[in-house]
Amino acid sequence: MTAAWSLLDPVSDTAERGNGGPSAGLFARNLTARLDGPEGRFVLRIDSFTIGPGEVKALTGESGSGKTLVLELLGLMREPCDAAAHYTWTPAGQGQPASLDLARLWSAGPRSAELACTRGRLFGFVPQTGGLLPYLTVRENIALPQRLAACLDAELADTLMEHLDLHAHAAMMPGQLSLGQRQRVAVARALAHRPAVVIADEPTASLDPENSDRVLRLLLDAARITNAAVLVSSHEIDRLDRFGVPRCALRVSRDGKDTVSTLEMQVTGAQR
Repeated sequence: MTAAWSLLDPVSDTAERGNGGPSAGLFARNLTARLDGPEGRFVLRIDSFTIGPGEVKALTGESGSGKTLVLELLGLMREPCDAAAHYTWTPAGQGQPASLDLARLWSAGPRSAELACTRGRLFGFVPQTGGLLPYLTVRENIALPQRLAACLDAELADTLMEHLDLHAHAAMMPGQLSLGQRQRVAVARALAHRPAVVIADEPTASLDPENSDRVLRLLLDAARITNAAVLVSSHEIDRLDRFGVPRCALRVSRDGKDTVSTLEMQVTGAQR
């Protein structure tokens, strides 16, 4: 398995993998999202959150608690409401650039080219149902983030398809694939441009137990071998615990007419 993944390693020869230290990774403070509805306002609060290179964390919470909102905020898909928001990315390894102020990227507006470029290069996304483009083949879907990030690498795409047992389906369209196959394509696509952070939104929600285990194992492998930080939202507590994935949870409370969901950093579970 290590040989098949070797092309994915984004860590330079001079960097010591897994040794980024406490200063490397995503750091968020005071990120807030607010949604107004007919029954009052929903407020999501991330008072503090960190995840480092090679680290895996699971996000849990009841239905409607705002798990997807958390992923949108952290994945630069939703602008924080609070002017005091602090959100940075610091790469691991010697000779790497200084911390990047991710919160500042919103100052030029949601259509900022710098914001879009950073989001596309730094993050890899795995949606719940794959989110594949139906008019592109499996190979073309996997290569799409490479094209957008201007880092075309056919050899890496082949490596991913080989590792995920997708080579025989490379020329197929998404509509010809099973749910499990589509989700494996989504994982490959999320890794194709060597992102520093992989965000997966309930990637096993629509899968059978065997494919759910397989997809979660692939994400754990991505963190272990490529040194990517991996954040997975899920309601499958038993599966997360069986795989030893540390968990943080959303706690929902009422504040007058507002429903407030707060990310709790009390992490449970033990990393294997």
